[in-house]
Amino acid sequence: MDSLGFIRVQIPITVLLSCMFTLSSGSEMNFVTCGSVVKLLNVKHNVRLHSHDVRYGSGSGQQSVTGVTTVEDSNSYWSVRGTTQAVCHRGTPVKCGQNIRLTHVNTGRNLHSHYFTSPLSSNQEVSAFGENGEGDNLDEWTVLCSGSVWKREESVRFRHTATEALLSVTGEEYGRPIHGQREVHGMMISSPHSYWRTMEGIFMKPSETGFRDFSSPLHTEF
Repeated sequence: MDSLGFIRVQIPITVLLSCMFTLSSGSEMNFVTCGSVVKLLNVKHNVRLHSHDVRYGSGSGQQSVTGVTTVEDSNSYWSVRGTTQAVCHRGTPVKCGQNIRLTHVNTGRNLHSHYFTSPLSSNQEVSAFGENGEGDNLDEWTVLCSGSVWKREESVRFRHTATEALLSVTGEEYGRPIHGQREVHGMMISSPHSYWRTMEGIFMKPSETGFRDFSSPLHTEF
């Protein structure tokens, strides 16, 4: 355990997208689809949604979720997936108001929230939870956008379906072992801190076959 109370967890990290580099970047597509693997940028603070094998030393003790300024870090890739109640087939455009899961590609854990208190700001804790892409109903988020589908260039919000908290960053920075990374948490009030936009990624089309289907439960082996 380090000075901030974080617990390091040694888990082999999945090789990111090693079998997907030949896919189209989807530059001709202006919307986000299920099965896509993306990085999400908090527009206000210019940090990408991130996770890693470091657990919170307080609250839930689950895998921590942060924001990072680094562009190239593979631990900032998330897979866009349907829920256990509503399958979203690969290549299907994500609709505004649709419930989704965001699964951290390198660890197979889902973006998650609950009524634990976040360690720095005392807002609602956001963590990564589950195994191989399967957790519980607290992994579900509603995409809030202005049109009929989630557009790649649009700034959108993610509302935690169970608690109605908005995925947010307000600038608090961690010390060791994740020095400089920003706290990601849930807030009940909408503000500029709650808007996100897709950045780098692989955007799946319905006709693409022969590669890992990230809309299905994840497996850590290749």
